[in-house]
Amino acid sequence: MSNYLIKNAQIVNEGKTFTSDLLIKNGRIEKIANSISVPYAIEEIDATGMYLIPGAIDDQVHFREPGLTHKANIYTEAKAAVAGGVTSFMEMPNTNPPAFTLDLLEDKYAIGSKNALANYSFFMGTSNDNLEEILKINKKKNEICGVKIFMGSSTGNLLVDNPLVLEKVFSGTELLIATHCEEEGLIRRNKVALEKIKPVLEASDHPIIRDEEVCFESSWKAIQLAQKFDARLHILHISTAKELQLFSNLRPLADKRITAEVCVHHLHFTADDYATKGNLIKCNPAIKAPQNKTALWEGLLDDRLDIIATDHAPHTWEEKQEDYAHAHAGLPLVQHSVMLMLKYVKEGKISIEKMVEKMSHAVATCFQIKERGFIREGYFADLVLVKESPYTITKDNILYKCGWSPLEGTQFPYQIHSTFVNGHRVFNNGQFDESEKGQRLQFDRQ
Repeated sequence: MSNYLIKNAQIVNEGKTFTSDLLIKNGRIEKIANSISVPYAIEEIDATGMYLIPGAIDDQVHFREPGLTHKANIYTEAKAAVAGGVTSFMEMPNTNPPAFTLDLLEDKYAIGSKNALANYSFFMGTSNDNLEEILKINKKKNEICGVKIFMGSSTGNLLVDNPLVLEKVFSGTELLIATHCEEEGLIRRNKVALEKIKPVLEASDHPIIRDEEVCFESSWKAIQLAQKFDARLHILHISTAKELQLFSNLRPLADKRITAEVCVHHLHFTADDYATKGNLIKCNPAIKAPQNKTALWEGLLDDRLDIIATDHAPHTWEEKQEDYAHAHAGLPLVQHSVMLMLKYVKEGKISIEKMVEKMSHAVATCFQIKERGFIREGYFADLVLVKESPYTITKDNILYKCGWSPLEGTQFPYQIHSTFVNGHRVFNNGQFDESEKGQRLQFDRQ
């Protein structure tokens, strides 16, 4: 294991930015001080003019393995993640087969241990008939990130619409419950109504079918269940202004029992972009009218929205070129989320300290991740060096297996110089060192 001395970095951590040296030793942050020297040979990195931030932790990705590896796999997408400054990910259960049992879940952890260049955790999936397996994971509450419930449209039998099952999950699990909230009955109603006046639908109809009420009603239902049973609820990818009234900006964050996240595509795109992007930005929940984007930024900055994630969901180019009814929903984003948010830092939309809070600190706090998410002595050295230098997304530098991005052609003011995962410099100036893999995330839950 290599050790590093990073000199003269602009460290961004816990609301402050300051110039300092940082020593990485045996995979952890050994020391943070104004001037560090060591009496032994060590690789020294001059970080003058560069930011040093904690690696982003993406709590919502779909890496498609097992079973859907024509779209992506854990190796390719984790590699893209570390190139983009994401050092840890939590992956969703809608693979083939879905992760509905502990054995299937452990199969995914085994793949991660062999192939993931980033640290990893995997959600247990929920169906109408796997309650017994869900309750078993209470014994593994420090080894699994949480339980995922699709309370809206999904594939196969991932949709949980049995009220008795929902109550038993919310009352019976000790882990964080992450929900995809869209009301299936309202989606069907909206679609039928729209088809009566417009038989052939297109991408711009997506936010009409999956409108604000679809999201609000489902989120409200999840919150009522969480409050009834005092469950730890995290609502994924909030996309509407209306939903924001459901959340508080209670501090400290660790005291919140109900938290929410926003994804980068809902902060970046609006329904106006369907005219040029079409099905490339078709996703669930839908990207909606511009006033929602404005409200989401306000909710992020005033702490009603706690986390920034991606919902990275790659599909092949061919799957996206189908007509609207058949085009798959989801966007590949994990390689570019940090750089996209740094673009908004440069534009004055958000401070870099706030960005780091929402992409690293808050994720570690919400999920109670052990010894990650902050730049602290003794913590794992999951770190990212960022340099100010123009970077444009092109097909040549997209690392997703699907080979495309809805952000292609976008120029960023910053780029990722180096990414360290557990002290190992896995990415450096465009080059990878794959000699060490990421680790399984551990959680500190009582």
